[in-house]
Amino acid sequence: MAIDDTVGPAQGPAVPDTSRIAELVDSFPVRDGEEPWTVEEVEAIATEIAVEVDRLRAELAAADAELSALLRNSGEGSGDDQADSGSSALEREQELTLVNNTRDLLEQNLHALERLGSAGFGTCESCGGPIGKARLQAFPRATLCVTCKARQERR
Repeated sequence: MAIDDTVGPAQGPAVPDTSRIAELVDSFPVRDGEEPWTVEEVEAIATEIAVEVDRLRAELAAADAELSALLRNSGEGSGDDQADSGSSALEREQELTLVNNTRDLLEQNLHALERLGSAGFGTCESCGGPIGKARLQAFPRATLCVTCKARQERR
């Protein structure tokens, strides 16, 4: 199974349709002092995330090919000394770490797209309060408000 198979369809993400965003935009919470969301602002975030998803899928495909090549070549060179074997193992481990990090980032982006198409967008998944418009515009994958994120990081 290719890495890309675990994170969704290969044809690309389904950006929430404009009519669905228009229906939901009034329900997206904002923090005190922030202007309400506009359809254009939400569509801009959806487009940004969709482009990122496409980029990450391409990156995963390339990393999958690289990792497959490293694993395929790991048995070759039976005359290699221990330093060469250790170097090869470290290279495989580093590539696997990069693949896993990219996969996690892709899953976060796909989750953000799902939230954009639902009434949950802009709501903290921990406390249920507003995440904040400015925070989401800067970091569209945010699922926690600043307070809950700070609490999570202290643990």
